[in-house]
Amino acid sequence: MNLEEFKQKLSNIFSTFKKDKEVLSVDELKIKYLGRKSEFVSMLRLIGTLPISERKEAGKIANEFKNKIEKLLEKLESENNQPKNYNLDVTLPGKKVPVGHMHITTQTIREVADIFKKLGFYQVRYPEVEWDYYAFTALNFPEDHPARDEWETFFIDSKPINSKYGARILTPHTSSGQVREMEKRKPPIRMINISRVYRRQMSVRHLMNFYQFEGLVIDKNINIGHLKGILDFFVKKFIGPDTKYRIRPYHFPFTEPSFEVDVWLGKENKMAKDGWLEIGGAGMVHPNVLRAGGIDPNEYSGYAFGWGIERNKLSIGGINLEDIRILYQTDIRFLEQF
Repeated sequence: MNLEEFKQKLSNIFSTFKKDKEVLSVDELKIKYLGRKSEFVSMLRLIGTLPISERKEAGKIANEFKNKIEKLLEKLESENNQPKNYNLDVTLPGKKVPVGHMHITTQTIREVADIFKKLGFYQVRYPEVEWDYYAFTALNFPEDHPARDEWETFFIDSKPINSKYGARILTPHTSSGQVREMEKRKPPIRMINISRVYRRQMSVRHLMNFYQFEGLVIDKNINIGHLKGILDFFVKKFIGPDTKYRIRPYHFPFTEPSFEVDVWLGKENKMAKDGWLEIGGAGMVHPNVLRAGGIDPNEYSGYAFGWGIERNKLSIGGINLEDIRILYQTDIRFLEQF
């Protein structure tokens, strides 16, 4: 076989292809004309039998043939995918593109911040990777406190790496910003710290990674009455004016006296214990914490409160969410409701 015979044979194959495309499917054409057992592939093997001077030209002709067949197959495939009797009406209204919105947690963070700004609070944010000193030591936690155990807190360092600040951890509470704020600013202090925190707990009521907001007020002559007024204002503004809530004695190392705040959800709600959902802690700032921040407890006093963002949102009537973990499971069916 010479080059002219090679060209003629490819031309004959192409003529047959033009007839077959009227009766065969695209898949059948691909197999018959470009498949491993096709006549075209058999001819490619014959290029090596041509005179050396003609092989390059034969290869070029074979590639052009293949490209021509592939383009025709693509065109046929595109035509077959077009709907029959397709009509375009340019006067029809277009389809609305889905528009996203802020996550329910982000919405809550902004709502909480707005409420406290109206009371004269300024917003701050402190590191999520924190020193043991600011999270525990400066907040009056004893060395053997359970919160300092590796089964309660995420430790980055296996042992202290700084003589004063100790080991690095993932901050377990926004309270770690209290002494940082006192070191940074002298009284009067009226700050709200909203940030992500980490704890080794996971259940229908707990997340290992969640958000808290921390309030801190320090000034002269601050007392429990001021704290009670703030709690009352926030609960009724955020949840509703008829919200039933309570404060009860508790123990926190960094406040004295200390309280926990519960909201009544009803006994049918699985998030609550006997109808009450604990949504945060509060209390008067402990004198040792004031001293750690460089503030004289004989001249100044203050109160602090720290609540979970997610729990506060769930305490609003109407959501009735029985498992807090669904907030971060990226279930679009749930998220679109908010």
